Amino acid sequence: QVHLVESGGGLVQPGGSLRLSCAASGSIAIIHFMGWYRQAPGKQRELVAALIDGGVTNYADSVKGRFTISRDNAKNTSYLQMNSLKPEDTANYMCYADVRLSDRSGRSNYWGQGTQVTVSS
Repeated sequence: QVHLVESGGGLVQPGGSLRLSCAASGSIAIIHFMGWYRQAPGKQRELVAALIDGGVTNYADSVKGRFTISRDNAKNTSYLQMNSLKPEDTANYMCYADVRLSDRSGRSNYWGQGTQVTVSS
């Protein structure tokens, strides 16, 4: 089984930056999809950034030009660099991975526990 652990959240002022990390453990053969989601109280969960097998990235319109998703394959870690943060970015951020495990067929998906990001002056 794969475990995802996020870190890097915190309190920042508008215009500040944070870098979130998602460390994955387990026997992963192929990573089909990696993404960062966020959910604010009373709102739907939103996909903010995705990294698809092959290196294609996708971002929500609200974060384009400000957020960057990346992955370090050697460390089995994904990152979300968040710049020019706005109060509306305040949410619980969760990493997600859709993978093929080395010891079983088919795809499996996993969620991290989440890390809180608060943008406030």
